[in-house]
Amino acid sequence: MKRNFIVIGAILGFVFAYFFQSEAAAESGSLRVRLGVCDWTLEKPGDLSALALAAKLGLQGVQVLLNVKDDSLLLAAPSLQKTYLDSAARNGVEIASFVPGELNDAPLQSDPRAEKWVAESIAICRAMKVKVILVPFFGKADLRNAPGAVDAVVEVLKRVAPKAEKAGVILGLESRLSAEELLRIIERVGSPAVQVYYDVANSQEAGYDIFREIRLLGKHICQLHAKDNKDLYGKGSIDFKAVRKALEDIGYSGWLVMEGTKMPLGVEESIRYDANYLKTIFPEPRNK
Repeated sequence: MKRNFIVIGAILGFVFAYFFQSEAAAESGSLRVRLGVCDWTLEKPGDLSALALAAKLGLQGVQVLLNVKDDSLLLAAPSLQKTYLDSAARNGVEIASFVPGELNDAPLQSDPRAEKWVAESIAICRAMKVKVILVPFFGKADLRNAPGAVDAVVEVLKRVAPKAEKAGVILGLESRLSAEELLRIIERVGSPAVQVYYDVANSQEAGYDIFREIRLLGKHICQLHAKDNKDLYGKGSIDFKAVRKALEDIGYSGWLVMEGTKMPLGVEESIRYDANYLKTIFPEPRNK
């Protein structure tokens, strides 16, 4: 009888250990996500102090807006690049990606300055060892209902993509086009340097099934904006648990950058609230 209890105990212990390990694996999964924040969400667009504030709020990185002065990007100056890198190291944060935000007013499809700024952005990324440039298509640059705009963008991307490839940099297209439309652009350009910067809130508001789109875009997603245009995260319209599942399904690994639009608690407290919420959905892996 005693031997039977020992055997039964061993079996129960094995079963318990199996399910415990399975639950832990499901919790952490294979997803490797780092949390960042846009410097303009911190109300510090193109401002060096955004790095220290992001660190204070418990975030791992910052998406930096590239400001323009005299038709060139300010961060093209090596001295300013060094200042940013020194601050990032001092504060223990990284630069997740860059955004030449002027492209919304000077469209890539029609303004010659835009192509120059993208080329400068690539050079900045190479010098500062940053991998992703968000290429935005909003405002004047919106590609929807703009005859000929997509064709023009494809031609510009064909010219700049080889520079990005050589530098090891990815151009992430962010727009309100559907996943299918973005995939057609990627196919036409034919470069691994051209991918998609996916924004869950923008795409949801455009009427797309964001979970289907994430799975459809798959490996073509280079980075994502975590955003909810309705409320603080977890209280609004974005189901971040379902976002996580979709990202797990495509094997995503990289940055999830917060772009907050609702700040009912004030800027810092709202960002801290959203970050803490995301950390419950995207916990840091136990085994790094």
